[in-house]
Amino acid sequence: MNNRRKLLVALGASVIATPLLSFAQQQGKVWRVGFLSGRSRPDSLETDTFGAFPRGMRELGYVESKNLEIQWRHAESKVQRLPGLAVELVGLNLDAIVTTGTPATGAVQKASVTIPVVMVNVADPVGSGFIKSLARPGGNITGLTNMSSDVSLKQLEMLQAMVPKLSRLAILVNPTNLSNSTMLKGIQATAQKSNVKILPVEASDPRKIENAFSMIAQQRAGAVLVALDAFFLQQGRQIAELASKNRLPSVSGSREYAEAGGLISYGQNLADHFRRAATYVDKILKGAKPGDLPVEQPTKFELIINGKTAKALGLTIPQSLLISADKVIE
Repeated sequence: MNNRRKLLVALGASVIATPLLSFAQQQGKVWRVGFLSGRSRPDSLETDTFGAFPRGMRELGYVESKNLEIQWRHAESKVQRLPGLAVELVGLNLDAIVTTGTPATGAVQKASVTIPVVMVNVADPVGSGFIKSLARPGGNITGLTNMSSDVSLKQLEMLQAMVPKLSRLAILVNPTNLSNSTMLKGIQATAQKSNVKILPVEASDPRKIENAFSMIAQQRAGAVLVALDAFFLQQGRQIAELASKNRLPSVSGSREYAEAGGLISYGQNLADHFRRAATYVDKILKGAKPGDLPVEQPTKFELIINGKTAKALGLTIPQSLLISADKVIE
């Protein structure tokens, strides 16, 4: 074989070998993903909404201890811990970070403008300065928004249907969550038109939730709307029990709330959102830029009504709500 032919054979072999080698390297890679939450670590991922994320990753071929490592960080309902945890995650040389809620997303944004971030359950990503637009996020953040402001208006309508003479509505908000302020402004404007007085009550830890319900009782509120917040989702059972103890009709955005004894839950399926977050991470690991991936809005909302709680409160569930309910707990 002459030198020219040997050279051509060698070049051809290298062209074939290079992608094979690259593929093998990718196959053997362990992807490292961070997960930052403001709430406490769940006792079991199998029964918690957070568990939908690793399950979603498994569906896409990423298995922990094989080709995936998830670094979990939880602020344990102490929002002041989020900046430090965000910096800690950024220092771990991760391939992407999943954030849940506005405070956690804001903490990671301040810690890094380069690491890809997939946000979940964020109410107003444009107003919060996380992205430029839903269609073209730009920067290093993309993910899923929860449309909590729009949902809260629907929740108000449902409470008014259950309590036709409602005139004073307490809104439980977390002062550390900026998106709660945005929601509150929107619902105040709508409530004024129907002569419903809004009574904002703040809480950011379990003890303050107890105090908040004492205040709600003193103000003679006729019902309670629980703002969508990671901490409130975690404390759903406590809130539902306090609402029942004070004989207050209540609504939240989490189905677990109604299952824990709250009157109504209306909102997107959070577990599905965490599963969908896995598809964003998958695209990013395959080379997509976060700024090019449109932010997803929920398209399906669940209505769960606790019939036992309605009966205990002496309320009749309107036929309009019964027809549209996804589940009535009897």
